[in-house]
Amino acid sequence: MRVIVLGCGGSAGVPMLGGADGAGDWGVCDPNEPRNARTRCSIVLEGEDGRRVLVDTSPELRTQMIACGIGRIDALFYTHAHADHVAGLDDVRSLNRILGQPIDAYATRPVLDELAHRFGYAFLPWKPPSFYRPVLVPQVVSAGETVEMAGLALTLFEQGHGHGDTLGFRVGGFAYSTDVVKLDETALRTLEGIETWLVDCFQRATHPAHASLPLVREWSARLGVKRTILTHMGVDMDYAWLLDNLPAGFEPAHDGLVLKV
Repeated sequence: MRVIVLGCGGSAGVPMLGGADGAGDWGVCDPNEPRNARTRCSIVLEGEDGRRVLVDTSPELRTQMIACGIGRIDALFYTHAHADHVAGLDDVRSLNRILGQPIDAYATRPVLDELAHRFGYAFLPWKPPSFYRPVLVPQVVSAGETVEMAGLALTLFEQGHGHGDTLGFRVGGFAYSTDVVKLDETALRTLEGIETWLVDCFQRATHPAHASLPLVREWSARLGVKRTILTHMGVDMDYAWLLDNLPAGFEPAHDGLVLKV
């Protein structure tokens, strides 16, 4: 399986809007390091048969897909309904056109309800043959289930995210945990034995809704993860600093990173 990191930035991206000259707030990130430029979080899972699952639809979905050479997806999975993970939903209409049919969208019932409230037109019945709007077919899933999506079996687990919950998942020896600050014993048991973990690490210091570097190190040590890759990173996470200071087995993601797992 291949995992393509479309975007690995926090909810405001890197750089954030603002800055002294209006050209962006980079925080401590070096603007001359291209891997510090981070769009909002989304990934693609590609199975051995070439079918793909898109995980979340970030606001930059169109440019991310083009930059990574992803022209088709076969299923869509939502971790949660925050804007930085769903606001690119309208671009799915182009993916409908490429596939030639509605696309299954997997999420919990509350997330699907929120998406239907905000993007109701995307869940209306399709009237062939055109796709002037996105057309999604809701597929309800729950934490604790193993669900097949485009030929890949995703085992889902619940994650604490401050004022709400998100879904993480595991596929074989790979796991993905965006937007997480708390993992209960059930989630940690689900993660036992993983080899590669793409995990939320927004900043170095403690944060109320996102994992920090010390917390990710604690989790990874408990689980014995061989390769821990940080994502959902904010302006506190300079790429070169991370390379110089992360322990063995840890690395920062960057937009366009491709993992073979």
